[in-house]
Amino acid sequence: MSVSAPSRGPLTRAWRRLLRFGFRLLYHELAFTYDAVSWTVSLGEWRRWQRTALNHLTAPTGATVLELAHGTGDMQLDLRAAAYRTVALDFSPQMGRLTRRKLQRNGVPAPLVRGRAQALPFADGAFPAVISTFPTEFIIEPETLCEVYRVLAPGGRLIVVFNGALTQGGAARQAIEAAYRATGQRGPWPEHVAARPEAAGFRARVVVEELPRSVAWLLVAEKPEEGE
Repeated sequence: MSVSAPSRGPLTRAWRRLLRFGFRLLYHELAFTYDAVSWTVSLGEWRRWQRTALNHLTAPTGATVLELAHGTGDMQLDLRAAAYRTVALDFSPQMGRLTRRKLQRNGVPAPLVRGRAQALPFADGAFPAVISTFPTEFIIEPETLCEVYRVLAPGGRLIVVFNGALTQGGAARQAIEAAYRATGQRGPWPEHVAARPEAAGFRARVVVEELPRSVAWLLVAEKPEEGE
């Protein structure tokens, strides 16, 4: 049985409110389930999707990379393993506690900041790269893009892993895809995700990373060098 999103009208609005409430719980009160949920809905591909962001980093090793919406901290471990320094920001205190414990268990020091991407507490041009993996659409809000542009150094990159899909998995894959469609996770992101960064002054493109069992979509947006 296929599952589809409700049609337009009051039912659609109610459905979207319910989804927003569910995602809020996942990022806050139920944050402790996030790793298990992400593994389940990707059949174990989630971490591979996240790591595709590393393929598009042009900052030299040893540079400090800012991660927005750090979640449970897995990308912090990846960045540190790749010899980058990091600063991580998330609004959820529950995610902050989970990340702090995970980093401590792995002996990884990383500054964690609670805050909003729309008002970043960092200096102009502070970072050569900003990364975010599987954020909500706040990442392409004009206020967020303005702040990211401000804190990026000239020539710096915003790298966002914004979607992933299984290409193998049989009936399980079909069921997961139906759930993604029902929750709006197969919406207009791939077609329109680059338009807002371009309007904010970035040079932006969508990149498709093909993996053995899946595919990931990324936004790569570059701040022009001075004088360009």
